[in-house]
This record gives sequence, C-alpha cells and structure tokens, in this order.
Amino acid sequence: MWMATPKKSSPVIQHRIVLASAAGLVCAFLLAACDSSNSDVSGTSAAGVAPVASAPATSASATLAPAGGGDSGSGQTATVRAEAVKGGGSVVTDGTGATLYRYDKDRPNPSRWTCAGACVKTWIPVIVPDSVRTVGVEKSLLGTVHRDGRKQLTLGGWPLYRYVGDTGAGQLNGQGKDGEWYAVTPSGGKSVF
Repeated sequence: MWMATPKKSSPVIQHRIVLASAAGLVCAFLLAACDSSNSDVSGTSAAGVAPVASAPATSASATLAPAGGGDSGSGQTATVRAEAVKGGGSVVTDGTGATLYRYDKDRPNPSRWTCAGACVKTWIPVIVPDSVRTVGVEKSLLGTVHRDGRKQLTLGGWPLYRYVGDTGAGQLNGQGKDGEWYAVTPSGGKSVF
C-alpha cells in the first residue's frame, strides 16, 4: 500500500502565514486602542466635547434586527453616543467622535433614504454591524434601513450620515448645509443651534 509523505511547506508560505498573523494582531490592537482613545482622564473626548451629563452610568447594547440581505460585520459592535456641543445642545457621534447627520429629504416612518449617487460621496451613510452600543442615546430609537445589501443606522427613523467635511472629532461643518442637513440629536431630531 502506497502512502504519501507529508510535504514540507515552503519558507515563502511560512513567511506569508507569519506576516498575515502579525498583521491581524496589529489590526486587533489598533481597533481596541481606537475605542479606548476617545476619552482622556478628564472625561472629555479628543475634540474637547464633553459627554452629555444625562448619559447612563453604564452602556447599553442594542442588538439591531436584520434589515435585509448581506452581512455587515457580524460579531462587531459600533458605538453611538450623545455629546454636548459648544453653544448648547447635544448631538450624536459615532465611536470615533464624528458627528452624525440627518437629511430633511429622507423619511423617518417608514425609514427611507434618498441620498444616493454623488450625494453619498459627500454624505457617507453610517453602515453598522448587528450590534450597536449606545451612550446617552435611547436604544429603542435605533434601527436600520436596508441599503445595497448592508444596514444603514437610523435614529428616530431617520437614516444617519457622516459629512466628509468633518475631518476631526467633534466638528460640525455639515450643520445646516443646503438648509437640509443637520446634526442629529439623541432623540432623532435635528439640531438647530
């Protein structure tokens, strides 16, 4: 009876496996560091925006119901939080501190997005995995709407976006753009400061 002897893997393949494993570990450490680097010792974000005082003492996780086909990154968790802004009021930001916006031409009930084509190059839809962690935002107001096989986050029924003109945490450069784009409040309303 003939038996095949196991082949030794080549040094090139072993080298690629080691590099791929190292790259994966580096990515995991960077992602973990990003989540913990949003706050400094004083409790403010890197942009100097303090969390809203009414934020709950502990974070709540809201598992979002699937909004159609496509996998948006099962096993991952996105974060949305309420943050106070200079000049009064509070807005919702993502885990990196980027302000989230709503579009007056979209519809909240049922959730419908109208920003498409060239619009999404300026206003980037907030695509989320199945799980979203909230801080100071009522988890019952969160939802998703199907968008090209992925899930776009909604708040109070309004689809949410990031503005390309906001290049750092806490910026509000999209506020009031074209009289149709507004930073979203923790209740899903539009900020009017």
